[in-house]
Amino acid sequence: MFDALGLTCMICWCMMLFCPSHADLQCMGSGTQESPISDLTLNRRRMELSWQSSKNFSSYTCIMTTNFGHREMKPKSRSCRFEVEDGMPLYRGAVVTITVPKTNISKICPFIPEGINGSAIENFSCVIYNISFMNCTWQAGRNAPRDTQYFLYWQNSRDDDETECELYIKDENDRNMGCKFQNVTIRDKTTYFLVNGSHKAFLIQFFDNYTKLYTIERLPPPLNVTANCTSNPEGCIITWQQPLLSRVENADCFQYEINIQKKDETPKEKRDPPVIVTEHKYEFKSYNPKKKSILKVRARGKRRCSVSRNWGEWSDPIEFGEEKDYFIFVILLLIALGTILVTLLHYYLCKRYCSLKRIFPPIPQPRDKFDLPAEEDIQRENVLLPPRSCTEEITMVEETT
Repeated sequence: MFDALGLTCMICWCMMLFCPSHADLQCMGSGTQESPISDLTLNRRRMELSWQSSKNFSSYTCIMTTNFGHREMKPKSRSCRFEVEDGMPLYRGAVVTITVPKTNISKICPFIPEGINGSAIENFSCVIYNISFMNCTWQAGRNAPRDTQYFLYWQNSRDDDETECELYIKDENDRNMGCKFQNVTIRDKTTYFLVNGSHKAFLIQFFDNYTKLYTIERLPPPLNVTANCTSNPEGCIITWQQPLLSRVENADCFQYEINIQKKDETPKEKRDPPVIVTEHKYEFKSYNPKKKSILKVRARGKRRCSVSRNWGEWSDPIEFGEEKDYFIFVILLLIALGTILVTLLHYYLCKRYCSLKRIFPPIPQPRDKFDLPAEEDIQRENVLLPPRSCTEEITMVEETT
């Protein structure tokens, strides 16, 4: 018994996980119960509506109304397929109407998504960056149980197969709250996103969305930004190349915003307004060679082009201006080199032809009188004595005799 109950629960869980593509319609007739139009079926992934008719009519009118728009077709068969490019999500419900022209025969069928109201994901958004990477994120439905799990499927075009996300972004509760894609190719076609919710005990509403991938692409910065400036006449020629994309686009499909600001300006100084151009160069006439400026460039697509209309990333800042006086620099360099050469030459000549002892003779040191020999003392004493008179010398001779 328990095995059977477990098997039944598993089957129910799988049915809730892979939400059926055919939606149930609650149809109403045109006032009579015997309407020839019956068995309406809506394939919401293919945006295809089919029905049965007990009478053969030459044509029909097929109408679908949602919160995002109104579409009308006049097929000759018993089915109509709305274009994916119409981009009409069904997660908020829809009303389908089938009428027969020139008659009062009609069939009105509201489509109401099944599940807990407010259990579908919210704030779904995707962005493409670095040419071929895409991230999609969302938040759990405000009324969804905490153990609800979500799964993302997407279809790059109607001709491609629907595939599930391969690398989910999880939150602290191990719930899928986003998806990372690699090697994404941007085509000029509408992409379909579907997020199903699953729970073991409750039915969770789905979420779907249609978008053209180029509209969510974050454009990379322009390439090879350069500024060639001259002081006579004063001016700069700024050039760049269009951003690198995963596909080749016409160069005329881009607009560029140029931002030039002085490097050391204060907040009170008046900033130059950004300039928008459509070419790959710009002539900056307000160039001041005595002040350094900072240059940045970014791009966006023009209308009627398959390029995002949102401004892309800024290029790396480039500094220009504050030219140096190279003449003075050269003069100072020559003076320094000349001084070094003259000093080396003097040193060589002096070492080669001159004696240091001749140029710088030693300074005589005073000698200690107590260390002198006796004879030197006598001589010095004799020298220091005053000269004697002749009478004194005769007297000394006589005494000696």
